Amino acid sequence: MQIKLDTIGDLFLGADLKILTAFQKAAASTKGKTKVSEGKETSVSIEHWSDQGLREEFHNLRAAKTFKAAKDDTLSFTGATGETVWVMGLGDKTKASPEDIRKAVAKLFKTAKASKYTSVAFDVPGFNVVRDEVLTAQLIAEAALLTDYTFDKYKSKRPEVIEVTLVLGHVEKKNKAKVEKALESTWNICGSIDVAKDLVNEAPNVLHSEEYARRLEADVKKNLKGVKVKILNKAQIQKEKMGMFLSVNAGSAFEPRLVHLTYEPAKATAKTKHIALVGKGITFDTGGYCIKPGTSMAGMKNDMGGSATVYGAFRAAVLEKAPVKITCILAITDNAINEHATVPDAIVTARNGKTVEILNTDAEGRLILGDVLDYACDQGPDYIIDAATLTGACLVALGNQVCAVLGNDQKWIEEILKAAKASDEYMWQLPIINEWRQDIKSKIADIKNIGTPMRAGTAIGAAFLEEFIKNDVKWAHLDVAGVVDGQSHLPYCPAHGASGLIVRTLTHLLVNAK
Repeated sequence: MQIKLDTIGDLFLGADLKILTAFQKAAASTKGKTKVSEGKETSVSIEHWSDQGLREEFHNLRAAKTFKAAKDDTLSFTGATGETVWVMGLGDKTKASPEDIRKAVAKLFKTAKASKYTSVAFDVPGFNVVRDEVLTAQLIAEAALLTDYTFDKYKSKRPEVIEVTLVLGHVEKKNKAKVEKALESTWNICGSIDVAKDLVNEAPNVLHSEEYARRLEADVKKNLKGVKVKILNKAQIQKEKMGMFLSVNAGSAFEPRLVHLTYEPAKATAKTKHIALVGKGITFDTGGYCIKPGTSMAGMKNDMGGSATVYGAFRAAVLEKAPVKITCILAITDNAINEHATVPDAIVTARNGKTVEILNTDAEGRLILGDVLDYACDQGPDYIIDAATLTGACLVALGNQVCAVLGNDQKWIEEILKAAKASDEYMWQLPIINEWRQDIKSKIADIKNIGTPMRAGTAIGAAFLEEFIKNDVKWAHLDVAGVVDGQSHLPYCPAHGASGLIVRTLTHLLVNAK
């Protein structure tokens, strides 16, 4: 997709499709109605339109007399030069939000793309319900970029490239420069979200652990200058004594990989905050010997969604020159079955020396994460965030629209929740209580990898991970099992496949960290 800015109007005039907005006026008042010529007036507000000629055309339409501009109402007409004009109703302007802009633009863009338009122009002033033209332009671009995403590498026919023009009207040069800078950030973030989506959507027979690590290394070397890359193979993971990680990989035809990425800002000092991101990268999850039923097996390629999420955020934060040091550590393997695979009742020793009774081989994510969280703590971070498609219980508790957050430091959790709210992404805190910590105590080992069945599964998974946090590191766990794919309620997310959610939240957190 291409995005262009237009402050003169030339690109707007040449667009195949022009998109404008209208707002409802107070029903009890007739004061201030738009008068175009004698006897003509409307009950909707379109004074913000950049094109005076289109305003005249709109008021001459019979359909305009009954158009209410309620939220999501759309009026379509053909302009004087043969172009198509869509007027999107946004309802009461005082009640509109940034997320309303995203959703409105996404719906319009999706329809435009399906209708085969190749050039679309958005009249930015009309979408500016947040009284910030720079932010509005950024929100429109963001919605269009997110909506434009398709995973089509295996399709023989691909959609045409669509050109989007943002019509700013007559703005000062300094404001245009601000918009251009904001759009550059939007490209960085949305491009990184697309990378995360591509990783989740990739076929599991293609994206095994070794290939996954190769792709990340190639992307870093091509796009993230200055980032240090360290990739541990099986022998090196064995030297790290990651017994839990290796137990999950035992049945695999491919070696495990631990990808360790490090970024430091240009002006880093001893006081620079250090944040570690840790991701679960199970490239396919059969459940091991506790094998999943056939109906639950399809889609298990997304079990590496946590690793893709934190890598997408790391990538975006590096491109945006985040002011903090960031370590990104990804534990990558599949959970397969052969004669060497770990069996239920096995006992293994974790990197931190604790013995773990594996009662369920389908509770494997916490095993690889536990060893890698212990490893991450040794890197000296002030804060850790791990992301994982850890539990189906998260969907039971919060549905597939909400990401769960749990951790050991309330202020750190509140910072993450604040970033989620600023990004209009749903996140909800769940507790970790002492009773659940006791529930994972084993009778024959230090701990076991599951608690009481059908009881607080998401929180008990987090309680298990907490066992591997040390050195007083402030830690938060994000269970992204519900939100990693299939977000059909959000028009800027694909109805099927990877959603890319939570990347914006984590990027916002990293870029705005102090």
